[in-house]
Amino acid sequence: MSQDITFLKNLLDAVGPSGFEVQAARVWREEAERFAEEVRVDVTGNSFATINQGGSPRVMLAGHIDEIGLQITHIDDEGYLYIAEIGGWDPQVIVGQRVTILGSDGEVAGVVGKKAIHLIEIEERSRASKTKSLWIDVGAKDNKEVAELGIRVGDPMVIDQGMLSLAGDRIASRAIDDRIGAFVVLEAMRLLSDNPPVAAATAVATVQEEIGYTGGGARTSAYSLVPDVAIVVDVTFSTDVPDIEKKELGEHKLGGGPVLSRGSSSSNEVFKMLSQVAEKEGIPYTIQAAPKATRTDADGIFLTRHGVPTGLVSVPNRYMHSPNEVVSLEDVNNSARLIAAFIRDLNSDTDFTPR
Repeated sequence: MSQDITFLKNLLDAVGPSGFEVQAARVWREEAERFAEEVRVDVTGNSFATINQGGSPRVMLAGHIDEIGLQITHIDDEGYLYIAEIGGWDPQVIVGQRVTILGSDGEVAGVVGKKAIHLIEIEERSRASKTKSLWIDVGAKDNKEVAELGIRVGDPMVIDQGMLSLAGDRIASRAIDDRIGAFVVLEAMRLLSDNPPVAAATAVATVQEEIGYTGGGARTSAYSLVPDVAIVVDVTFSTDVPDIEKKELGEHKLGGGPVLSRGSSSSNEVFKMLSQVAEKEGIPYTIQAAPKATRTDADGIFLTRHGVPTGLVSVPNRYMHSPNEVVSLEDVNNSARLIAAFIRDLNSDTDFTPR
């Protein structure tokens, strides 16, 4: 793998579950300061990086920086930590994992505990584990020692799983969804920085998408930016693995290029321009139907203020919401290239009004 992925690794490895994104957002902003004209953070925690601030039209690029995680709900007298889910989990992938807890005095290591198989009644062994039946063991002898470690109720944690390079250009990480989207929007800005477009472009690392049932940080950042057009970058299901129903999800594979969404919050006019730009640039892509909702930041942006024509570009992702999500760097790079080329094609006469 010849590409320098130091920034990507640092971003993916940073701890940043929904509502506690500070560490990951700081890594993102530090990189943005190398080439963006303005970098800032708002009270919600969204991070912004802008190029050609006075240009027209105004473009918003959104990739959420949060990841799923766990949060401490109770600490018992023996020092065991009980947890609830931040975002959508399959509890089976939590069992047996190591975790990194964000305590008040820094990161603390722990392991997920569960009754040993030998002690589980035979009729119970086939039943799926539930998060409320698991606990975290930090090695403390009692709750006093837990407190001395700087841990208290409400502290968040993530699975302790760093980025891993696989065969070819594939990488695995617990935080692909959607740290990779935050990476793509910033890489698109980097591609534009040497020769700024006529448009004003702002990349936003949004917060709380995984728990943002009311729009999360995408809604507040879109409200403040008042964009003329927005592009959201997220992940979608790669259907090139066993037992996936392509009739429902479409055919999207690693190395097949970005996935362009059609329907619901995705503007058809923006989709048409994205597909035209992809074809002009020789970038492969696939199309995904979204008849009801995209379940991404696009849902929180497209009806903000007077409405924002919004496009959704997704990176095919295997094993979503697991400790080892897998993507292709070729798809990541092509997504950034597509977005940068899209922005370069915009001018003051560009109109996304459906007619």
